[in-house]
Amino acid sequence: MRDKAIVFEAGEGKALVARGSTMFFKATRASTNGAFSFMERTLPPGGRKPPPHIHTNCEEAFYVLDGEIEFFIGDDTVVGRPGSFVLVPGGVSHTFGNAAPAASRLLIIHAPAMDAYFEELQALWSGQVPPSREDETALMKRHGMEPGTS
Repeated sequence: MRDKAIVFEAGEGKALVARGSTMFFKATRASTNGAFSFMERTLPPGGRKPPPHIHTNCEEAFYVLDGEIEFFIGDDTVVGRPGSFVLVPGGVSHTFGNAAPAASRLLIIHAPAMDAYFEELQALWSGQVPPSREDETALMKRHGMEPGTS
């Protein structure tokens, strides 16, 4: 039973790292009964973007805090700057990456929660050599994502 509020400051939470990106989960499956996960994420300049994908069982929302994030949504490309909000419904192909010359930060919500995927993503990226796109795609499929086009 959840009976206490959770408070995290900037840069606090459950820390995970993958694709050179640092993620601080403020809310996880465990703290929301699976309803959603919420993270503060820092993307390095020139970092590897997630493969284009479609969520078959989840909605994803982004809110840009700092820098510029380039979103590839279906056939459209949008550059989000501080204050920009992007909602990607399930079934819509998308990916995103840092479009700025310095680190960019954003907030990301997945409903229902997807923190388990990011835990496995960190493990996949923990080796000496970045994983192949095929390995990333296989992980994504295990968590309700299908290859997309963007």
